[in-house]
Amino acid sequence: MKCLALLVPGDFEFDELGTKKFLAAKLYETGRLSLGQAAELAGLSKGAFSEIFADYDVSLINNPPSEILRDASQF
Repeated sequence: MKCLALLVPGDFEFDELGTKKFLAAKLYETGRLSLGQAAELAGLSKGAFSEIFADYDVSLINNPPSEILRDASQF
């Protein structure tokens, strides 16, 4: 895993765990991380991580409709 340093203003109330969860959820939402990678970044199991998506307005199913229709047509 790589390390990321983030500078925040001194008066900013910083919650490291909450920030990791938010970042992981948004990176998953944009397709930059898989569910497993995002869960690892957040420090959670895949199941626990998927349960926090609503907190960040993220959908567990983040495939574009065209991909879903293509996959469905294969059955």
